[in-house]
Amino acid sequence: MRISEFIDPKGIKLQVALANQNEAIDQLIALHDSVGNLKDAAGFKTAILEREAKGTTAIGNGIAVPHGKSASVAKAGLVAITCPAGVDYKALDGNLSNLLFMIAAPEGGADTHLEVLSKLMTMLMDSAFCKTLVEAKTVDEFLGLIDKKEAEKDAATTASTATASKGEKKIVAVTACPTGIAHTFMAAESLEQKAKELGIGFRVEKDGSGGAKDPLTAAEIAEADAVIVACDKNIDMSVFDGKKVVMASTKDAIHTPEKLFEKAETAAVYHHTGAVTKRTDDSSESVGRQLYKHLMNGVSHMLPFVIGGGILIAIAFLLDDYSIDPSNFGTNTPVAAWFKTIGGGAFGFMLPILAGFIAQSIADRPGLAVGFVGGLLASTGATFANPGGAIPSAFLGALVAGFAAGYFMKWLEKVCEKLPQSLEGIKPVLIYPLCGITVIGLVMCAINPIVGALNAWISGVLTGMSSGSIIALGIILGAMMATDMGGPLNKAAYVFGTAALAEQNETGWMIMAAVMVGGMVPPIAIALATLIFPKKFTVAERKAGPVNFIMGFCFITEGAIPYAAADPLHVIPSLMVGSGVAGALSMAFKCTLMAPHGGIFVFPVVGNWGMYLVALAIGSFVSCFLLGVLKKTVED
Repeated sequence: MRISEFIDPKGIKLQVALANQNEAIDQLIALHDSVGNLKDAAGFKTAILEREAKGTTAIGNGIAVPHGKSASVAKAGLVAITCPAGVDYKALDGNLSNLLFMIAAPEGGADTHLEVLSKLMTMLMDSAFCKTLVEAKTVDEFLGLIDKKEAEKDAATTASTATASKGEKKIVAVTACPTGIAHTFMAAESLEQKAKELGIGFRVEKDGSGGAKDPLTAAEIAEADAVIVACDKNIDMSVFDGKKVVMASTKDAIHTPEKLFEKAETAAVYHHTGAVTKRTDDSSESVGRQLYKHLMNGVSHMLPFVIGGGILIAIAFLLDDYSIDPSNFGTNTPVAAWFKTIGGGAFGFMLPILAGFIAQSIADRPGLAVGFVGGLLASTGATFANPGGAIPSAFLGALVAGFAAGYFMKWLEKVCEKLPQSLEGIKPVLIYPLCGITVIGLVMCAINPIVGALNAWISGVLTGMSSGSIIALGIILGAMMATDMGGPLNKAAYVFGTAALAEQNETGWMIMAAVMVGGMVPPIAIALATLIFPKKFTVAERKAGPVNFIMGFCFITEGAIPYAAADPLHVIPSLMVGSGVAGALSMAFKCTLMAPHGGIFVFPVVGNWGMYLVALAIGSFVSCFLLGVLKKTVED
């Protein structure tokens, strides 16, 4: 796809005299309107002015690239004006602008064109090239110069688009502007050129409107000596925790890239607060790891709905009067009904959110809506015979919906790459959602009866379990919670518990209780062991030990991770045994939990809470004494 495909020759005006910035904007918009790029010129002007309000799009050196993304745009396009005498476009370098391009991008449209237009932005970093464009006498000459430069650019970058420049020192960067259209790519180009001049190993991620281009991998970030963040909008900084970071704007990167590389020498180390996002290199990941990553994307987005809604539902049961009407327990009193209604509304988003964000992880934005619909159909149990709902496939159905939607949309995107360029704008707003939602509807109507029957069988098996088998299940779930403390097995047990909780019956509540008590044991056991067996721990571990009481009582299993990482062969088995014992006792005492999280803060809604505390205490002391026996004495 060539740059010239986005420029209608009638959208180019050469040797124009412009009085001021407003006149320049009006003339450029008029060109877009004249070639059919706009549905509403006034609406597009609003988008242009909003972008200018965030910072001038005159990048200096005589160049201005105003741009906007708006529903007022009919199709992606580019227009240009040359103004040899120059116009004051409020460039930061104070110079007049004599070469002006305006980009129009459709709201919600495909971003393929932005990759092509980004190439033009990087070409404009060549001042000699810009000078020839300003001096062009005819439109054909103007377009010919662009085609020639683009061919040279392609030849020079084909083999190195996503590879780092070489050098002993390694620096990585991220560039991003509010719209992700122009400055993002020009800043990246400027940094890349300067890195080559300085002989620095360099890679840059462009956070464009269509998502991250050439994203940095975890390995590249880890190996980098420093990070340059040249962004005019917020990005995820957690991935740079512990690295030397230079914060700058895209204009800094465009005009003074050498200063950013100089600052990288003495930059302060960045320490992130809050959740940390881990990056991985998908190309080197196993299939299993990729599937797990997609699943966890769905689970992590689902949990706030499950936890918030689940706790409100639990409060409703706590406040209600069972004797009024046992069949409507949870909504018998007005206060209880309020909590139950709000909590139920939040809880009801669980399956659509799970499926939607699994699909989004696989296929990016096109998968999101299709996954949502698939998750909704899993919750309603739509079938061909009864589209209104019959046999919900619940959690398992939502998993199928998420993965089916994601991989189908990924395949559909590849198929649609062969469509004519004229259909580019309607793919994301018509073809993707229409085809995707239709197909996921067919898939879910086909599998809902099968998976729904499987769910009914599993529920029947769990409900009919003998006391011995239900205790065995408690052992397994409790031990899983302590195996990797936040990893795949822990998450699998927790997700199983929340899925059982959604059944809203005693067996499901017992399962959730066993899961939570199993997750509370590891930190509490660690805290006890540091007090009872201090010689088994280092000074630092002993000081940090009591904090794990808080972590454990709040159901934050991850508090035990540092201790497990330091001595996994002795610590993990000790914690698994104690958690398994706690899970078994919780089942044996028929303790129930109607909330999916909360630790001691949700004990008021625990059924048989006194014996639940006994299960927690016994499990914690079992692990504590095993730690005392198995761990070696530490010499201070």
